[in-house]
Amino acid sequence: MYSVGRLVQLTLVKKIYEWSKSTSGLKFIPKWNWLAVFTMGNSSGHNNTMSIPPGKGPHQVGCTDLMVGHTVHGTFLRLYYPCQASENPQLPDWVPCREYFNGLADFMKMNRALSERIFNYLFGNCKTPAAWNASFKRDGKYPVIIFSHGLGAFRTLYSAICVELASQGFIVASVEHRDESSSATFYFREHTEPGTKKHPSCDIAKPVSDNLEEVWMYYRPLKSGENEFPLRNKQVKQRADECIRALDILFDINSGKSVENVLQCDFDLSTMENSMDLCRIAIMGHSFGGATVIECLCKDVKFKCGVALDTWMFPLDEEIFPGVKQPIFFINSEKFQWIGNIIRMKKLDSAIFPRKMITIKGTVHQSFPDFTFLTGNWIGRLMKLKGEIDPHIALDLSNKATLAFLQRHLNMDRDFNQWDPLIDGKDDNLIPGTNITIPQSSI
Repeated sequence: MYSVGRLVQLTLVKKIYEWSKSTSGLKFIPKWNWLAVFTMGNSSGHNNTMSIPPGKGPHQVGCTDLMVGHTVHGTFLRLYYPCQASENPQLPDWVPCREYFNGLADFMKMNRALSERIFNYLFGNCKTPAAWNASFKRDGKYPVIIFSHGLGAFRTLYSAICVELASQGFIVASVEHRDESSSATFYFREHTEPGTKKHPSCDIAKPVSDNLEEVWMYYRPLKSGENEFPLRNKQVKQRADECIRALDILFDINSGKSVENVLQCDFDLSTMENSMDLCRIAIMGHSFGGATVIECLCKDVKFKCGVALDTWMFPLDEEIFPGVKQPIFFINSEKFQWIGNIIRMKKLDSAIFPRKMITIKGTVHQSFPDFTFLTGNWIGRLMKLKGEIDPHIALDLSNKATLAFLQRHLNMDRDFNQWDPLIDGKDDNLIPGTNITIPQSSI
């Protein structure tokens, strides 16, 4: 079985951790100075400082967190939206609080205490390029995208993609999944025992009610000898249900129904009433989130099309494939895909329903999450967080191709069709279809 989807499994952090435990590593460099090695290796050759790129569209972007229902069965998402311009907007931390660092450590089978210091050093000052709780910008009706993250990720790790889409005039809901595939997530339970209540980990996690306390849920690894498919298939079905519930909440907000946010929040959801074009809805995701795209399209026809980034097809039951009748756009990296996975994508081919596939040259599986922008060139390439192509160019191609595809299949009156050639792989950095050679006997 191909080991897949692990968002930062082979990142620099794990290498530093393993190196720091070895006597050969510590022999030559004092313990207090080991991070200097990272600093040298993390010097970026790009003109920009290492940060998540802001949106390039005409709209400034705001974001807020929305939790509806405080239990594990509720819905949790990061909402990105066009916002009103403001001076010196507050930008939220990219990783919201330390428990997410702990979750990444567990996911990577690292010591929590050491890895928290490493992660905090590497990413503790990183900000999401969107104004926190900024006032919503009313400007007609915006189409909607639901985004599903990959295995071991969480709601904030694809902010470069989500911010760009929001800057181009979409409302984007990035769901944090509670199927035990996130590296970490949380919900609340009612507090009943006096004197034992836990304080919230960070400001953005504070509940409205004083009677609620946090409960953290971490990634669930495979058990020894466990068959992986039943677990992943169950998870992908739950993930699709969570995406559909998130969409239902947006329907309620748009219709003017009162939607209670469990989290303390200065953002007024009622300002979004009648602002969404709910005839134009897409589903999008990366890796395990790409599989979630397929599952969602089968389950709910309100999703008019899907964009699947470097999809991991393994969790899906092929019996659902004939039920997927909406257009699908597979955008793959050059280094991740393999014959069996591409063959499963090809089983969704249809003479009736549009199916498109392109491959971005010089990319790796981690060219889609934000990590690719936050490590230097040689370290990023060594740890497969970067490919041979500049990550800004790679994600720009992916975003422009996505926008062209969305305009075509959501029947939008925009200028994204200027990038129509990218849908067919017409660019020096693109491959039409796949770079994987499929044996004739397998077709």
